[in-house]
Order: sequence, then structure tokens, then C-alpha cells
Amino acid sequence: MNQKITYRPGTVADSYAVFCVFEEALADLLRRHGHDEPTSWAEPEKLAQMWQKRRPLYEHLARTASHFWVAEQHDESQAEPRRLVAFARSIERDGTLELTEFFALPGVQSGGVGRELLARAFPDGNYRQRIIIATTDMRAQSRYLKAGVFPRFPIYYFWRPPEPAPLDNALHSEPMVASLELWETLAQIDTAVLGHSRTADHQWLLTDRQGVLYRRQGQVIGYGYMGPPNGPFALLDAADFPAVLAHAENQAAANGRETVGFEVPMCNQTAVTYLLSRGYQIESFIALFMSSQPPDKLEQYIITSPPFFL
Repeated sequence: MNQKITYRPGTVADSYAVFCVFEEALADLLRRHGHDEPTSWAEPEKLAQMWQKRRPLYEHLARTASHFWVAEQHDESQAEPRRLVAFARSIERDGTLELTEFFALPGVQSGGVGRELLARAFPDGNYRQRIIIATTDMRAQSRYLKAGVFPRFPIYYFWRPPEPAPLDNALHSEPMVASLELWETLAQIDTAVLGHSRTADHQWLLTDRQGVLYRRQGQVIGYGYMGPPNGPFALLDAADFPAVLAHAENQAAANGRETVGFEVPMCNQTAVTYLLSRGYQIESFIALFMSSQPPDKLEQYIITSPPFFL
């Protein structure tokens, strides 16, 4: 059997193919890690539903990618000789390069494809920071460490059926309205908390979920996005997380959501303590925040869900 792997830049048109690679690779990863929960990959109807949910995200990442590469397998003995079997993608935001995805089908893992893709999609360069929200897969971890990024803390997903929570009447929320002034405000908050701005992501997030600015005594103290899914949330003072998370849970309850959840960096002790006090459960799947330099103020932050990017 004559098989060959070739590499090419990815495009928006590859979105469904790379989605399928992700779903199959994730199902394999969960199985190897002992998770027995059913996945979308196992059921065509659920896979189609998941694609409708994820399509805007995949297309956003394709359109705004800094580096997007796919690997194709060629088998002349097959009716369809060319098949996409792996991909890697990164985005650059204000000098920070983030690897958003790096996945290969089980049959081509550990064969050199990942090394080739990672070199193309996550290069060394004159970046302020290089980051990954990574799985705990040891084969991938080895590659990330060799690429110069190191685990800083885990990310846990906290969830529960939403119920009305006591509100802080001094906290005021207002819906985001797209404007130059809004983008400047969000850039100032992100620069203070994350160390970089990312207007392109905010513009997409505002089409995908409800954006809110939070104020105290008329002054903006942070922002949040509510869906489902929720996140990101960035606050200038971590002490405001109990009030903000109570607001988000109340919104989920008012909207009739079955569950409410947050992707929490475990350095954010204020959010963790509050969520546990509210009876939130912790999902068994764990992600890792990895970076080339120690992060800025992620104790003042909650990750975008699903955690493809910060």
C-alpha cells in the first residue's frame, strides 16, 4: 500500500474536515485516559449537532489564524486517495502566539506528522509570549516542552444546574454594544490582565454570546461573556469574581439553562473558592495552561469555553 503524507496551508474550506479530526482524536484521547463518557464522535446525530455549535468557532479561527497547516495522507489504492489526517493552528494577538489546536488521527500519531505540523504552526519567533491550552496527553506534552512552553497551572471546568444566587447590588452590568470605544475599553482590560489585546476575538465573541461590561461607582471593572458557553471573564480586581459569577449564574437560571459552567485557571483562588461554596462540581477532564514565560494576572481571569483559546 503506497501512502504518503504531504503538508499544505489550511483554509476556511477545511473547517469541517479538521473538526472531524479533532472529534476522532479527542474520543481516542478520552478512551486512553480512562474516560467512559460517550462522545459526539460515536453518534452521527450528535456529531452533526456539535458541528453546528462549533462551526462559527472553527471558521473564526481559520479566518484569523497566523499559521494553519494540515497534513494529508495519499493512498492511490483508495477511491478517494487524499484524506486530511492531522492539523495544527495558531493565532497571533498583539505579539502573543497561541496554539489553538494540534490534533492527529490515531493511525498517524507518533509517526513524525506532529513534529512537522508543530514546527510550521507554532514557530519560534520574536513573540512577547507563546502559549497553549493543552491536554495532558504525554506525547503532546513532550513536544510542547521541546517547543519551549511549560505548564503553569491546570484549568478545571466547574459546573452545576443554575439557581438564583445572592447579588451584589453595588455591581452594575450593561450589555456590550460594538463600537470603537468598546474595543478600546476591552483592549485596556486585556492588556492589564493578559498582557495583550485581541480585538478580533472580541468581535467574534460578541456575535456568539452575550457580552457584558461590569461597573462599580460608574467605573468599568471588567467584562464577561455568557452563553452557553460562558467566558471569557477578565476583571481588574479578582475580589469581584463572586459578584460577577453570581450575576452569570442568575442569568443562566433566568434563561432556563440546564447547566452553567466556567473554565477556571486554578491560580484564580477567588473564583475557585466561590464556586465550591455554591456547590459546583468539577469535570474530570483537565487542561493545562502552558507558556514560554510566566503569565501575567490570570488569577483575574476565566478562560473562554470551549478552551480552544485564552
